[in-house]
Amino acid sequence: MYNCAEDVLAHHDEEVTLLQADRDTMRERRNANRDRLKKGLAAKGKPALREFKSQGSYAMKTMVQHPEKDYDIDDGVYFDKEVLVGERGAEMTALQARQMVRDALDDGSFNTPPEVRKNCVRIYYTAGYHVDMPVYRRVTTKDIFGNETYHYELASSSWKRSDARDVTAWFEKENTAQSPDTKNGRQLRRITRQIKKFARSRGSWSGQILSGFGITKLVTERFRANSDREDQALYDTMKAIRDRLNYDLVVAHPVTPNETITNGDEDPKSRFLRDKLTEAINNLAPLFESDCTREKALKCWDKVFNTDFFIGREKADAGLEAKSALAAPAVLAAGMVASAAAAAESAVRKEGGGRYA
Repeated sequence: MYNCAEDVLAHHDEEVTLLQADRDTMRERRNANRDRLKKGLAAKGKPALREFKSQGSYAMKTMVQHPEKDYDIDDGVYFDKEVLVGERGAEMTALQARQMVRDALDDGSFNTPPEVRKNCVRIYYTAGYHVDMPVYRRVTTKDIFGNETYHYELASSSWKRSDARDVTAWFEKENTAQSPDTKNGRQLRRITRQIKKFARSRGSWSGQILSGFGITKLVTERFRANSDREDQALYDTMKAIRDRLNYDLVVAHPVTPNETITNGDEDPKSRFLRDKLTEAINNLAPLFESDCTREKALKCWDKVFNTDFFIGREKADAGLEAKSALAAPAVLAAGMVASAAAAAESAVRKEGGGRYA
């Protein structure tokens, strides 16, 4: 396979991984919403929350650049079960908990009011960002000896046992265990970002292809590490995921038993990802030909990611070489002039002329 390892890594660093400015903006808005929610709950006489916890791709650090800045930040809101009491003293339902959070956030400062959705409260921003705030309750139980244990439940269609922090911990464990390196987020995380970027490379694929969470799970299942070749690790992982989807389109949830990320045995989004990976693998076939050139290889990677980034690196390199070639005669000429001048000065000194006269 033609070696484009440096180019694939550069693509990750420049075109895939989230820009620091976007990270800072999302962090500022996350923190602003946290303050807004705490103040809103207090102003309306509602229960105080226990804590916040970032989750999803934001917490796993697998978010990728998006041309329309359609970034999904997940920030979990946690309450103790005991404080979530309705108006008549009854236990607050999952819907009521989400409505309470929505009302506390809606202080009139948003163009689009916060919205209650199935698993969260969503806050929209005109720049393309949106923040999802899932609502959880902490349930504490005691055994016969008085020892306390607790678990978390998500306010979904009903209260459902779940805690997204478990997903973050799972991914960090996989990333540490499987990556052959420790730099730049580790290789498994980088490959996850690259394949998520591929899945977002065409606007027409939106809504048809498997979710970023599903892709993340598949990468951990079929990751093919390569400490020497970033491009080989990416290609081999893409191929391994495609082969896996050829015989099974179901993607299991990584931490919740008996749950799946996909929908049914013939999930159309898994099938769509499989088919697009097949196209990408076919587009990279010329890299295995004995007469493959750098230009041809870079164009193949451009086709996979629907970009001109890779061939742009080749043009930039060619431009630097041309500039260097043009500069060489001038440097040589300058050197000859300097040598001639030095020789003339030496001759004057020997003859006693010039400033020594």
